[in-house]
This record gives sequence, structure tokens and C-alpha cells, in this order.
Amino acid sequence: MSTTPDSRTALRICPLCEATCGLTLTIEGTRVAQARGDRDDVFSKGFICPKGASFGAADGDPDRLRTPLVRKDGELREATWEEAFDAVAAGLRPVAERHGPHAVGVVLGNPNVHTMAGALYPTVLLAGLGTRSLFTASTVDQMPKHVSSGLLFGDANAIPVPDLDRTDHLLLIGANPLESNGSLCTAPDFPGKLKALRARGGTLTVIDPRRTRTARLADRHVAIRPGTDALLLAAMAHVLFEEGLTDLGELTPLVQGLDELAAAVSDFTPEAAAGACDVDASDIRALARELAAAPTAAVYGRIGSCTVPHGTLASWLVDVLNILTGNLDRPGGALFPQAATDRTPRPAGPGHGFRLGRWHSRVSRHPEAKGELPIAALAEEIDTATEEGEPIRALVVVAANPVLSTPDGDRLDKALGSLDFMVSVDPYLNETSRHAHVVLPPPPPSQSPHHDFAFNTLAVRNQVRYTPAAVPLEPGRMAETEILARLVLAATGMHGADPSAVDTLVIDQTLGKAVKEAHSPVHGRDPRELAGRLTGASGPERRLDMMLRLGPYGDGFGARPDGLTLAGLLDRPHGIDLGPLRPRLPQPLKTRSGLVELLPPPLADDLPRLRDALRRRPDGLVLVGRRHLRSNNSWMHNIPALTGGTNRCTLHIHPDDAGRLGVVDGAPVRVKGAGGEVVAPAEVTDTVRRGVVSLPHGWGHDRPGTRLGHAAVEPGVNVNQLLDGSLLDPLSGTAVLNGVPIEVAPAGTTL
Repeated sequence: MSTTPDSRTALRICPLCEATCGLTLTIEGTRVAQARGDRDDVFSKGFICPKGASFGAADGDPDRLRTPLVRKDGELREATWEEAFDAVAAGLRPVAERHGPHAVGVVLGNPNVHTMAGALYPTVLLAGLGTRSLFTASTVDQMPKHVSSGLLFGDANAIPVPDLDRTDHLLLIGANPLESNGSLCTAPDFPGKLKALRARGGTLTVIDPRRTRTARLADRHVAIRPGTDALLLAAMAHVLFEEGLTDLGELTPLVQGLDELAAAVSDFTPEAAAGACDVDASDIRALARELAAAPTAAVYGRIGSCTVPHGTLASWLVDVLNILTGNLDRPGGALFPQAATDRTPRPAGPGHGFRLGRWHSRVSRHPEAKGELPIAALAEEIDTATEEGEPIRALVVVAANPVLSTPDGDRLDKALGSLDFMVSVDPYLNETSRHAHVVLPPPPPSQSPHHDFAFNTLAVRNQVRYTPAAVPLEPGRMAETEILARLVLAATGMHGADPSAVDTLVIDQTLGKAVKEAHSPVHGRDPRELAGRLTGASGPERRLDMMLRLGPYGDGFGARPDGLTLAGLLDRPHGIDLGPLRPRLPQPLKTRSGLVELLPPPLADDLPRLRDALRRRPDGLVLVGRRHLRSNNSWMHNIPALTGGTNRCTLHIHPDDAGRLGVVDGAPVRVKGAGGEVVAPAEVTDTVRRGVVSLPHGWGHDRPGTRLGHAAVEPGVNVNQLLDGSLLDPLSGTAVLNGVPIEVAPAGTTL
């Protein structure tokens, strides 16, 4: 790669998807001119996808906001940072004081887990506000996995991931990692890992109603009817019991409820499930037998199996199959990663367990899950009065665009316009942030440091990496960490205090607790002395240093001289490899029994609803979503290099369905659901099974008042407008986005 005389290179971990690939950036002045894969990165080893290659274009998007916006006389106008935070303090505190803490809602979007700021400050904000009105992207994509893990293992964040590099048999259900790059399974070059599995003689099975790029790579593709994933998995578990194929191996003394589980799945025979799933009983039996016969195997389920009426049951059954075949917590199976910033591992033993429904939403009485309420209920929590407390009157939105990403965006759009106050932390004026009274824009990613707190807890190999900002912060910009620290202060009655006070508070509280824990490497020591030993050029770096030192590989503030510190990590700019995943049970278990609880009561109580589904045979069209490699939800449509080609908002429909309905390839079609209707171009293709149509999510950039110039040229349609938000997985509160009944007709005809 050629460089100009005034250019230089810098390393950066890509924040544009969950793969967390290492990048080498070519920087000319303060502009990122080019991005390529970092061949020396200990994790990604040079792999890069189109999103990473377009890092410079995303970083330098001219539509990114450069200064805060404050609403004056009904119009958003540029303002100073001081004016912006004055407005935040004046807008939020009176609402909380007059109407109570729960009248202030917080919405956290997916990009939060892709930044250091998003990992370090929202929990402090929530604690300071004292609100239970928390809504996040988790209830549109992954909450079922958190709930099932919480019930099985006692910890909602104890999520086992497939050991991709060593498994002999991988079964994917509702996952398309060749397009998504992986989800709740952090794996650079997922495509290469699947090809390596095939090359070493392993087997890849994909269960998906679409013949995706991943399905085309598979040894076996099962085109299941959308929404019936839990039925198929339960039938596979039935076969394992019926045919004596269960073998828990070393897990046996760590598991309780095996006999109860066998009885619970006794009704889910392959013959009973076949009609509902539209999968032959013989194929279901073959799937179970192949899984049991493999030397090592892993079952992995994602969005397609989560965003359905039985998403939590499907997520639970994924791990049940791994347990019944002895593949949980063993090399080549599904293991629990160990991130460098995890808390100091405590001794194995019973914990506090995991509870659902500690409080409920005000209008529809949805139970909380993992401290969150369903984001599909956000609109009604704003626009509906009840006797159960105050509606949400103020909203803090951090890196979220729920008008596009949640059901019935039209209703939410109107509800946001009725708020007393709203502040949005967002680099764009988009479909959601256009309603804000204050918009606080973070700098582009090249001007921010990066460490993956969340994704390293889901990584297929233990490693640790940190990249400082590749480009100095521009004059007039404010670091995202400082923005969120100041937001915490403004929202909690400490407006005007030094933002470093937030980091100091967290450090003091964390070290004060650590010195009291008997299993901590700093037990009995002076927390002030420990704080004085922290290094780092900023509060966030000092917090990272603290977490590394206290973590499972850390130096324990000198107790383990060869352990991790921030200084040591800075000396290894391409990262430190911590080795392959290792068996960790029983240490991660936090259930009250200290065991894996195979059939917790909430799951057992939901099984009758799944039995009822055995008798259902939908006869109309159903809708599923679609992911594009060159986009990530609604983030990427303003980047010219990442739009066009296959990244288009079209309705995929099978030729037989198209012929029956009079739909012509390329012609506009009307699609109608319970929440409304949209018009999109038809794309007739046999990659989607009969009876199923597919629209991608994240589109619909046609609302006034936004500043997304390129996205508005070809706005597409908002698939979530077809949903009215009434369909939820009851255990997790996750919106049902797949397997939803819809109607389709050529544009101009009546539905």
C-alpha cells in the first residue's frame, strides 16, 4: 500500500460489527484515507469485511454532526457544549423532581456496545437517575438468550459460544454469519472458520427458511417454517431421550432436572412437530442422531430463532441440546469465554440466581427482564395515561434509532413529539434524534480509543486488545466519554462538576468493594493506595487499567507480577493472545443450587404454549427479516460505498408465490401487516422458501427533518411498520419480527 510523504499509519479495532477486526489505518493529516486488515492482530489476523474497508468513509461522513444542537423556538440550532448541557440539566431534572424517577426513560441502542463510552457510563447514568424505565436494543434481537442463560446458569451474561476452531459438527439455526459476521459469538472471519470446518472433515448444518450465503456453504440445509425453531429443537431433544443418545459426560454431576426435562419434551415427537415445522420427521431424527454421533459438536442459534413467539424457549433448547450431548463446556463444543475485564472469578458455589418480573411496565404490565422493559412498549409508556404511575415525560436516548428499529415506528414517532424533554447522543440527525431538544454528537470513531468490553465476553478465543485514538480530537469536539460523563452529572443534579468526578466515583466504589471480597487479589488492602497506582491518560483509561488488574489475567496490583495491566497492553499494540477457550464449569454458575438447572419453572410454565403450537398450520404468507453484509441495522445507509448492489430494500418472494399473486420481478408490491403497509420492489428468487417473504431491516429514511443526504436518495421502507408491537415473546419481552403473517399484492391492487 503506497502512502504520501505526510501520511502515517495507526491501528484501530473496527467498531462497525461484532467481529471486532483489527484495522491498519492510513491517515493523511487528520483524515482516514484507507483501511486494511491488520495482519499482526492476534485475533483477526488481517481479515476485513466491506464495512471495515469503508471505515474511512464512515468516519468522514459529511453528514455527521460536528457541534451540539439545541431546540430554540421549535427549531434545532447549533450551540456550544456549555449551552447544550445547561439545556440538559434544565430539561431533565425538573421532570424527575416533579413526576418521579420513572418518568425519565432511557433508551440504549446497539452502537453502545461498540464503544468504550457506551460500556462505561450508562450504568452510572441509570443508577443516578434511579429509573426503571429502561429500554434497549436487546429486546429486538438478543434478550431471549440472556433470559435463557440466566435461568439455566444463574447469570444472564453467561452465554456459551461455539468453539468454531475445534468443533467437528456445527448446527446453526436462524443464523447467517456470512452476512452478519456473527452475533453473540465474536469471531473475525466467520466465513473462513466455517470453510476450515468443512476442510477438516467437519459437518455444517444450517436451519433457515432462506437459502442464505451460509446455507449454501452447508452440508445440510433445512428450510424450516419461520417461527417453529423451538418445536424442531424440542423434537430433537425428544429423539435424544427416546433413542438413548443422551450422554452428559463430565457434566453429569453439575446438572439437575434431567428426568423432568425428559418428561417435559415427551409430547414433542418428530412426527408431532413435522407438520408445524414443515420438516420431515425423518430429517428431524437425522439431525438429532448426527449431533449425538459427532465427536464434538455445537448448536448455535441467533436472530431468526430469537425474534419469534417462542424465542426464549428456542434459546434454552439450543443449550439443552449442547448439554444432552455432553458438548457444553468442552473443547469443540460450546464454552464460556473469559474476558480480561471480567470481574475477579469467585469460587464455585450457589449464587443469587436470576429472576424475571421484578417490576412491570405501566400500561400492558410486561415483566422486566434483566432490568429492562420491552422496547416495543416504549410508545405506549409515553402516550398512554393509566392509574399505575406517571407516563414517560422525558427521554435520554443514547446511540439508538427506535423509530426505525422497533415495531410501529409511526406511533413512536408521534409519541416522541409529545415529550416534555428529550436528549439524544447521536452523530446524526436521524429519524429519532430529530425529535430531541438537545443533540450531543460524539466524535468520529478514529478520534476515540477502543476496547471491546462486551464482545470479549463472547469471543471464540480469549484475547485482549486496546487501541488509543488514531487521530487527535478535533477542536470543538468533545470525547464521547466526556459527553456521557457530563450527561450523568447534568441528569443527576451535579451539573457543572468536573466530569472526571464520575470516573473517580466508579474507581473508589469498585476498589472499596474489591478490598472487602475474600477471593479478590486485593483483599484487605488500602483502596486509596490502589487508586494511586492506576495508570492511564484519562479517567476511562484508568478504569480500564483497574478492570484489567482486578480481572482473571490481571496483576492484582502487584500480587501477580506477570499479570495484565494497561501499560503492558499498550506495549502490545496488536493485542495479547490469552489462548483458546477452556472448560470453566462450575465457576460461572450462579444459580441458587450451584448447578445447571435444566428445567427452571418459568420455562416449564411456558411449555404448554409451545405444545399448542404443534397444532398450528399457517396457510398464508409470513415475513422474515434479512441482513446485509454491508450494513448494520440502520447505521450504514448514509455511506455510498456500502449501498447499492445486493444491499437493497427489496421484497424477496418465491417464484411460485409470485406467480400465484401476479407479482412481477422488479415491480412494486404492497405488503400489509397488523401495523400498517409498505410498498417495495419485488425480487423474485428461489432463495426464500414457498410461503415466506423477506424484507431487510433498518431502512425507511424518508422522514422530514433528518440530515441523511445519501440515505434519503434511496430510502427504502421500514419493515417494522408492518408490526403493531403487540406480538412479544412473553418471557423476554422481545418483539416478534419473524414468522409474522402478512399479505402481498401488486401495487395498485386492494388488500
